[in-house]
Amino acid sequence: MCDTCGCNITPGNEHLARRKNPQGQDAVTVLKSLLSANDHEAAHNREHFDRHGVLALNLMSSPGSGKTLLLEATIEALKDEFRIAVIEGDLETENDAARIRAKGVPAVQITTGSACHLDAHMVHGALHHLNLENVDILFIENVGNLVCPASFDLGQHRNVTLLSVTEGDDKPAKYPVMFRAADLVLLTKTDLLPVLDDFDPARAEKYLRDLANPAPALRLSAKKKDGLTAWFDWLRHERETQQQRARHGQRLRPAIQPDGARLHTEMGAHHSIPTASGGYRYRGA
Repeated sequence: MCDTCGCNITPGNEHLARRKNPQGQDAVTVLKSLLSANDHEAAHNREHFDRHGVLALNLMSSPGSGKTLLLEATIEALKDEFRIAVIEGDLETENDAARIRAKGVPAVQITTGSACHLDAHMVHGALHHLNLENVDILFIENVGNLVCPASFDLGQHRNVTLLSVTEGDDKPAKYPVMFRAADLVLLTKTDLLPVLDDFDPARAEKYLRDLANPAPALRLSAKKKDGLTAWFDWLRHERETQQQRARHGQRLRPAIQPDGARLHTEMGAHHSIPTASGGYRYRGA
């Protein structure tokens, strides 16, 4: 992915690439430096979240797996229980943020241009458009992509990976970096299982366990409002444990995958450092 789309350099860190490469350093050196800078910014974001008692969740999946629909259903059910905010990441358009705002929740849209994932610098910029004093749970809906988002720490506490039954039950085996990074896996659009009998939820979970990942795997349909109770209970538990960690000054870093980060730097060794085109924009809250 990164070898073709150039997402090692995002609109969020492009200025750092220029600054860190004044004498034509080799690509691997610069990319490792960028990953280090991203981790530093992510730690800064996490410090903000912890200081305000915010639970930050990174939602990752292929495009069209139902992330935004899940958020809409979650907001409808929990908006009187938790103060929710959303950061939306897409290459273009403000469609998803508009859907979230229509539910009465603040949402900041990040349009990334050519970058196929969010990074900590982009998220930090979005935080300037949110008042964390008024947030209990922050959902970060990452760009639809089953590869790169798993390799970049945004400052979140947990990774939630969605797998739609329309995608194929072997996705955990085909995209191990993404599914190793998951703290929770949600099998979505399960209302379609009667007409998609080639998708076996048990087989999908077996592939997940083959990666030595013990993360819970929940089955749900946001459209039909089926199976959402277990998801809501997981959110309540994570919110409570995050508050306990914050009270004791403890920090939780998600399962960012070192093999994914290593892949990014190795890819960079085979081509010149690209620049992201089009820049990125923040729109409203």
